[in-house]
Amino acid sequence: MAGRKLVDYHIHTRRCGHATGDPAAFVAAARARGLREIGFADHIPQYFLPVAERDPGLAMAAEELDAYVAEVLALGRENRDLRVRLGIEADYVPGKEEALAAILQSYPFDYVLGSIHYLDGWGFDNPAAIAGYAGKDIDLLYRDYCRLLQRMVATGLFDVVAHPDLLKKFGYRPRGDIAALYEETVRAIAAAGVVVEVNTAGLRQPVGEIYPAPFFLSLCYRYDVPVTLGSDAHRPEDVGRDFDHAVDLLLRIGYREVVTFEGRRRRLLPLL
Repeated sequence: MAGRKLVDYHIHTRRCGHATGDPAAFVAAARARGLREIGFADHIPQYFLPVAERDPGLAMAAEELDAYVAEVLALGRENRDLRVRLGIEADYVPGKEEALAAILQSYPFDYVLGSIHYLDGWGFDNPAAIAGYAGKDIDLLYRDYCRLLQRMVATGLFDVVAHPDLLKKFGYRPRGDIAALYEETVRAIAAAGVVVEVNTAGLRQPVGEIYPAPFFLSLCYRYDVPVTLGSDAHRPEDVGRDFDHAVDLLLRIGYREVVTFEGRRRRLLPLL
């Protein structure tokens, strides 16, 4: 990353229940990494579940959201040399769009990451639920996941698709050719005007690959889908991690810019 001033828009803190580190520690790590801008994107409270069923190990509690927003905004005021953006990672759950919209409209977010972590209530990326893959048709899972992704971007609620092919996290790859399914999905993303995140966390997971896969990303380039960067850091030392690999991939495919956000408006940042 020498000579490059990049952004990391996918950072989690202790508030999400499965990360470590206060926000100030992530800011210090970003400064040491030479980043120009970061965005916190802790998991939104599980608005789609009854309060009694919400898991404090997966997302912040509803009563923490105000404090999260205030803390990130304060860091932005206190760190003028490093731009600090207020983001949120929000799960998409069909039928709960109005509830999510009400939350998003109540805070001054700079951007909203849209993500899918559940298929029919099954948390497919949760290590505690990995047994759920047993007996399932992996190609049908990819079909269902991609169709849900298409529905998600069509809502207009999200600015960025987080870790677009998260379903591969544990190394479960489609057995058949899903090129047409991926193209259909990327065309939906392009039509919705949503940005795709290039997320390096996959390199730290069993799949050992950036999200999304090179083929998916090449389709994004073909359909003029803009991109941004995220480490999905859950501890300070992972801020900006493996961005050299992400930038090399982007340049190889043809990208020369990444998107930055302020007040849910985009700007372009040159990679070179």
